[in-house]
Parts: sequence; C-alpha cells; structure tokens
Amino acid sequence: MGISIALTKGRLEEESIKILDKANFDPTELKNKGRKLVFKDGKEDIKYFLVKAADSITYVEHGVADIGVVGKDTILESDNNCYEVLDLGVGKCNFIVASLPNNDIFKKVGHVKIGSKYPKVAKEYFKKKEMDVEVIKIEGSVELAPILGLCDGIVDIMETGTTLKENGLVVLDTICSISARVIVNKASFKMKQEEIQSFIERIRKVI
Repeated sequence: MGISIALTKGRLEEESIKILDKANFDPTELKNKGRKLVFKDGKEDIKYFLVKAADSITYVEHGVADIGVVGKDTILESDNNCYEVLDLGVGKCNFIVASLPNNDIFKKVGHVKIGSKYPKVAKEYFKKKEMDVEVIKIEGSVELAPILGLCDGIVDIMETGTTLKENGLVVLDTICSISARVIVNKASFKMKQEEIQSFIERIRKVI
C-alpha cells in the first residue's frame, strides 16, 4: 500500500528534499519539478505533492495525504485533528511579541491592539496574560502595522530579527520556538501503520 505526502512549498520544501535524500528516498522528480505539483518517488511507492502550509494540514486531515510536513506555527494556528509525530529540527524560528521601543504594551493601561497573521496564537497568548487585547488579522508585512499606528504591537514569527531591527521594532517577549513537524492522518496511521512507521523511522535516523 503506497503512501502520499503533502510537502509545504518554499523553504520547507528544500529542507524536506535534503532530508528525503539523506534517508535514501528518491525525490529526483521534486528537484526538477517545472510546473508539476504531484511527483513519484524514484524508489518507493510514495507520492509527493506540493501545497501551501495551511493546505498541507487540510489535505492530511481529510486523508488525501497520509503524511504532511508543515511548520509548527501553522499547526498552532489551526484547529487540526492530526497526529504530530516528529520534529524535523529545520525551519527554526520563534513566535515573538514586538512593538516600537517607546510603546511597551505590557505597561499600557486599557485596550491594546495587536496585529498578527496568527490571530489564534496571539489571542491565546494574551488570554493567559489576562490582558484586554483586540487582535487585528494582517496578511502582509506585519511590521508596518505599528509604524503606521494600526496597532500597538505585533505577534509574528522571527528567524533572525533583521526585518524587525530595520523597521525600528523591539522584541518584548518570546512566546515559543517553532520548527518543521511531520503530521499524520489518524485513519491512515491505523490502516497503513507499517508503511508510515517505516517512513518515520527512516527520517528519524537521519535527523
């Protein structure tokens, strides 16, 4: 019984290919992809396809993919019903709270506005802090929001911190560390246990 794997496009795609190579799979088709979106492994009965991060979870949840590779940030933001089985240790960054230096949101009295691509993560964080916060969802460059006065601070992911510094923002707190994870469809885990366990073990050995 073959398995299908949803890989997140972009940076995680490149890291995933390196890991698959090391584990002695054959992702050659993925390297020479052109405009294709579905690929066969050159050695194993495995089908790969490339999707956006949030869609990776959707495909796994609905059983179209047995396995997905996706960032922990996307997992935390979704209400998914998958097993998270492995931390790949790549695509590492942090969830942070940041603002302009003269605007410490933790000292502000009253209503605070927070801009974020990750409203669920932001709401849960401030709920634990028992702060009265309005979260505004932003799709593009979150750093712009406090500069233009749309919000007091932001919740975002930070890899190096260069973009924040260049825009004059400072980190006030680190919420948690994130990296790429392997997720598995619950039904597939029962039906294709042998194939999935074998795949996970081979990946585990090389990371």
